Amino acid sequence: MTRYDPDCIFCKIATGHIPANLVYKNDHVAAFHDINPVAPVHVLIIPLEHIRSLSDLKDSDLEIAAQILLAARIVAEKTGVLESGYRLVFNNGEDALQSVGHIHAHLIGGKTMGWPPFAGREVAHGQD
Repeated sequence: MTRYDPDCIFCKIATGHIPANLVYKNDHVAAFHDINPVAPVHVLIIPLEHIRSLSDLKDSDLEIAAQILLAARIVAEKTGVLESGYRLVFNNGEDALQSVGHIHAHLIGGKTMGWPPFAGREVAHGQD
């Protein structure tokens, strides 16, 4: 791992310094169950290298970004939601409620979901 933040909880999980309930791991990403799930399946997919946010991605991070998306299919298959469907969510920045300064995707499934995903805001898909 070339980029590491010793204060980042996800970096500590990626290196095994903090245990997590792993679903999948390869040379680029790790996927583990969220400790506060919002659905029967709620898995976080993180790059092993520290990248603070989607806004910090660079051209040289193309392989890492692709690995996150490819891991989503594998995680969905392993957790049994590949066929029924799942949502892949990236929160980026304060207004989006990004809670950890390390890119992570939330793979959420195992139940029928509504749209939009904003509590208290009843708007049909595609409307403002």
